[in-house]
Amino acid sequence: MTIDIQYVQMATSEAMDSLLTTKLNKLAKKYDWIIRAQVRFKQENDPTGKGKICEMELSAPGPRIFAQSNEDDFEKAAAQTIKDLEKQLSKRKAIMNKH
Repeated sequence: MTIDIQYVQMATSEAMDSLLTTKLNKLAKKYDWIIRAQVRFKQENDPTGKGKICEMELSAPGPRIFAQSNEDDFEKAAAQTIKDLEKQLSKRKAIMNKH
């Protein structure tokens, strides 16, 4: 699986890159049919204190798998997004096993 990480209008983070790579590789081991992951980090001005946005899109057989979360911390946003992706992947795997 190839992983593309983009930081939109903000500085890149080596620590975040390695954390994400580790978590996404765990997903790739569990679901070996994932081809590619595209990750985007954005920061928006949000009066509620949140505004750290993480978007992930996975390329896999069938329709695209996409998740996004908005938290007060990029690590929390990434963790929540991966959690959402894992739910979608487990549903996709259940559908694939029926065929």
